[in-house]
Amino acid sequence: MLCFLNGIRAQQVTIGKSSLVGEGIAEFVPAGYNPDETPSLILKSEPQYRKKLPDGWKLFPEFYSVNKKANATLKLEGNISLYGGGEVTGPLLRNGQQIKLWNTDTGAYSIDGGKRLYQSHPWVLGVRDDGTAFGILFDSTWKAEMLTDPDKIEFKTEGALFRVFIIDRNSPQEVLKGLAELTGTVSMPARWTLGYHQSRFSYGTEAKVKEIANTFRAKNIPCDVIWMDIDYMDGYRIFTFNPTNFSNPLRLNEYLHSKGFKSVYMIDPGVKYDPGYKIYDSGTATDVWVKKPDGTDFYGKVWPGACTFPDFTMPRTRKWWAGLYKDFLAKGVDGVWNDMNEPAVSEIYINGYDKTGVVLSGDESGTMPYNTHHRGGGNLPAGSHLLYHNAYGRLMVEASYEGILAANPDKRPFLLTRANLLGGQRFAATWTGDNFAGEDHMKLSVPMSLTLGLSGQPFSGPDIGGFLDNTTPDLWANWVSFGVFLPFTRGHACAGTNDKEPWAFGKDIENTSRIALERRYRLLPYLYTLFYQAAQTGLPVMNPVFFADTRNLNLRKEEQAFLLGKDLLIVPAFAVQPQLPSGIWETLSLIEGDTTDQYQATLKVRGGSIIPAGKIIQNTTENSFDPLTLMICLDEKGAAEGQLYTDAGDGWAFRSGDYALLTFKAQKKGDKVEVTFQKTGNRNIDAEISKVNIELLNNGKIYHSEGSLHGKLTVLMR
Repeated sequence: MLCFLNGIRAQQVTIGKSSLVGEGIAEFVPAGYNPDETPSLILKSEPQYRKKLPDGWKLFPEFYSVNKKANATLKLEGNISLYGGGEVTGPLLRNGQQIKLWNTDTGAYSIDGGKRLYQSHPWVLGVRDDGTAFGILFDSTWKAEMLTDPDKIEFKTEGALFRVFIIDRNSPQEVLKGLAELTGTVSMPARWTLGYHQSRFSYGTEAKVKEIANTFRAKNIPCDVIWMDIDYMDGYRIFTFNPTNFSNPLRLNEYLHSKGFKSVYMIDPGVKYDPGYKIYDSGTATDVWVKKPDGTDFYGKVWPGACTFPDFTMPRTRKWWAGLYKDFLAKGVDGVWNDMNEPAVSEIYINGYDKTGVVLSGDESGTMPYNTHHRGGGNLPAGSHLLYHNAYGRLMVEASYEGILAANPDKRPFLLTRANLLGGQRFAATWTGDNFAGEDHMKLSVPMSLTLGLSGQPFSGPDIGGFLDNTTPDLWANWVSFGVFLPFTRGHACAGTNDKEPWAFGKDIENTSRIALERRYRLLPYLYTLFYQAAQTGLPVMNPVFFADTRNLNLRKEEQAFLLGKDLLIVPAFAVQPQLPSGIWETLSLIEGDTTDQYQATLKVRGGSIIPAGKIIQNTTENSFDPLTLMICLDEKGAAEGQLYTDAGDGWAFRSGDYALLTFKAQKKGDKVEVTFQKTGNRNIDAEISKVNIELLNNGKIYHSEGSLHGKLTVLMR
């Protein structure tokens, strides 16, 4: 049937098949859909038919073909608050916004939305006035644009027909659980990854890296990880080390380990065209490179100059790539940073020898041309770059994850990626790219991280302080003081900018930084528990304030304050008249001076909750639970509840029962509050938790008590 879509002549495509594939999860397949034209790289597995749609199902997409390019539209009725879309700028509330889904290296990006960034999440969450919610997933990697108008959600691609999944449930939280059923959850991270990370482009020598590590320890500023940007390499050749400045990486990493640090090293996809270079030669021998339409190798300019690029659509390429990590990680490397994997390409070379390249225009600029060929294999068909561009980083991190796991099978892989696709949270954490050292980017980091969480990626955060340009002391102090409560917490700085370590801005700001980081480290037991819950359910670690009361329309736009889990409210110092949830919320102090330092975020505990906290530690090799502190805030009925999850902190023994999940409950009886707990899991926690402190927050007062898990836990309110 011919019709007009936004004034453009379109061919409407009928729905060929629809069914329920989960509780409240519907699959819609347009007539003529061919998985060899639009393979799924978003779903964790192929959904299985359960039953036909119920008679009362109301949400049906409409499919169209415009000049042989597939579109889908979901018409909206009523007042709907729209969220999601993954890595986007602009407001948290996405009504009236548009997103260009074409992964792009976009440094110092604008804050007002619309411009394409590094990742693609073709997903929208809708919340109705009554708090019920739905989500729509467009299962396509084709270059696309997504619009969230007040009366419809529209997804316009430059490729073939695709499937649509719609989740309709009683709350946004339940919808996000449904998204996780389709796309998977984050893998349980190692505990060290939740500490503070320090990075720079670049710490250029072994001596400088040691100096940074020693300064953290000398100043008693908590930190777990130091990062190596591209200058550790030999001429930007991936999987190599500079023979002068990083001549003995094993020795350096062992030194860092002795100081309680882990190390993360960058690996890009571009392989220097350099016959005689081991990685280039082995890739050429295995025939893994992306090809031009004429069948010859594609060459593009990145940091090393002319580069070839692995074709990750091919199973043998992913196997080859994964195998490269064994020798690399044997140098004591703990984690990997995949960057430039949109893929970013600044010039196109005719062959590897050419010094003069071709700069393309439009959306082809900065990456491979649309017609660049990917050969596919296994369950992936051959296809153009127009199809596979948005999946390039996703396929790369899957191969990297498998390689890291194979090299160190007794450890949980840690991988950070710049480019990704919806569903890629199964393999890698992310950060919000090359941001700018300005107040607008500081404030933007809250809705950006929130939106990633609402799009299935709970492990994210910005470069604290701003990556590009110089950072002022005031900006750093403001940013680090709430940035420590984001899921991923890293300070990072670009070459040519000022130093951005916590001590780089004078004694006063150093003290502010120490307070902020000590607050995070005290909350590591709570954070680790939240990540356990995220790995189990798909719920975000960082949540919008409206999650506290999904029917309160005044909270729907709030993007300054945010929730950590559901029980801890974070109000950054920069927040002006934030809309906060009603009910009981008691102010929480974790560190001496944290309520008087002008930069620190205000923390508030929800009535009815119990927050598990630890002591101040310098890194996660130390025992957080000596003692364990339970911070209790009673609800109007005098009750509270909370959980603590713990395991070995790394490895996979928790999968066979070596974990402890403690569920604490508090109940007020007269002037006394009794605390009880139940434990699941086989882990013996006596050596970790020998003493329990209780802090009961009530009407601005704190009542203290102490005990152990083997005795009665009570606190008197007098």
